[in-house]
Amino acid sequence: MDFAETKRKKPNEPTRVIAVINQKGGVGKSTTVINLSAALGEMGFKCLDIDFDPQGNTTSGLGIEKNQLESCIYNAISDEIDISEIVMPTDAENVYLVPATMQLAGAEIELVSAMARENILKGCISEIKGEFDFIFIDCPPSLGLLTVNALVAADSLIIPIQCEYYALEGVSKLVESMRMVKRRLNPDLDIFGVLLTMFDTRTTLSRQVADEVCGYFKDDVFKTIIPRSVKVSEAPSHGVPVTVYARMNKGAIAYRNLAKEVVKRAY
Repeated sequence: MDFAETKRKKPNEPTRVIAVINQKGGVGKSTTVINLSAALGEMGFKCLDIDFDPQGNTTSGLGIEKNQLESCIYNAISDEIDISEIVMPTDAENVYLVPATMQLAGAEIELVSAMARENILKGCISEIKGEFDFIFIDCPPSLGLLTVNALVAADSLIIPIQCEYYALEGVSKLVESMRMVKRRLNPDLDIFGVLLTMFDTRTTLSRQVADEVCGYFKDDVFKTIIPRSVKVSEAPSHGVPVTVYARMNKGAIAYRNLAKEVVKRAY
């Protein structure tokens, strides 16, 4: 099925392009992209996940074998092919993917000498933007040129923060980078929401971290908190979102609640 054949739920509304970002690894960026888009897809919204991390966790987490791919997002930003040629369906309802492979790791160096290097991803997305309700960009755990491209292409950010020690370490640098891009390259960029992930109700630490994050980001923090869950961790190895792998799991329910909150903020 051609991705253009699937109809948007909100055809007269602008597409929301959201970068999911945190320069720390292991905080749940890819997990959030996969499961949030799947939950929105269940609600009838047409979503595109752009894997912009050379590790390709969103790609593998959606059941795509990276070593069998002939092209990925690298080929689109290198201007070898149109991005529309690499949009692929997934097993999650209404969710499409632009995959990544380790080829993307070389793009960081190649972009340094490129013309209008910060705008390359934005230019690629503009070709297909109108086909989707939501576009999620899974960013690499760094603040390099790939991430800057994502910040320029996006209209807002979701920042997942793990409820563990050093949760806010480096977040001020991330916010500073966002403000710099907003000031110089993308005046529309803003924080869409801050998401607490891997929350363990049994520990005082998780509650302390949640309070600290809420104190720092205030109303930007989503009311929905993603709990620590074995099923959420297992789902990527099966190549499906937790909303498919364990529909009634507490993690799946949390991502559906998050999707409702995202829709409320978006529209």
